[in-house]
Amino acid sequence: MQKPKFVEDQIYHIYNRGVEKRDIFLEDKDYFRFIHNLFEFNNEHPVPNLNYYFNPKTMNVEARYFKKGKEPRKLLIEILVFTLMPNHFHLLLRQKQENGIVKFMQKLGTGYTNYFNKKYDRVGGLFQGRFKAALVSKEVHFIHLPHYIHTNPLDLNYRSSTSIDFLTNYRWSSFPDYIGKKNFPSITRRDFLLDIFGGEEGYKKHTKGRLKGTDRNRILKEIEDVALE
Repeated sequence: MQKPKFVEDQIYHIYNRGVEKRDIFLEDKDYFRFIHNLFEFNNEHPVPNLNYYFNPKTMNVEARYFKKGKEPRKLLIEILVFTLMPNHFHLLLRQKQENGIVKFMQKLGTGYTNYFNKKYDRVGGLFQGRFKAALVSKEVHFIHLPHYIHTNPLDLNYRSSTSIDFLTNYRWSSFPDYIGKKNFPSITRRDFLLDIFGGEEGYKKHTKGRLKGTDRNRILKEIEDVALE
């Protein structure tokens, strides 16, 4: 799939999966690390090579190695929506500076792969090639794509495939923050989409409406010109 040209202030759906469809998150600490990286790598300034200071016993970076008085952050992108699944992830990003998405995704992919390989004593690429990207430009995209991304976890919940409660309590997603339940509020910028859907209650109500009497395959069909894998 050919990537679009990344332009400042445009929004893109970014996604990728584990090589050979393997799981890329094996325990909660892996999800937390990736979410931490979403925040830490969204910066024009380089970040320390955390692998040098990684404590394999605690799965933490030793705090004494962090520099005091860091330079102010200069964001490469805005993260509007995210969902992490055992073997893949989805992001909705707005580029804030030239080549921002490419720089961010390079840091994110390399950083998480280094962490994962060191932790699980493996070598080689973790992801299925370079990340996939699609420009989000049409009204139908803005209405349905956030719900498609946020309802991905329902694939893990076959007993209650339309359960809003399951989505609300799924930690590895920005959905809880979109409906007013603090989860990882510092990661995403939600004002743009919440304005479209009428705030947190409006977003929750709209999600319930999309799930009632339908399924995620129909949502996907409505945005089929956005190439998804």
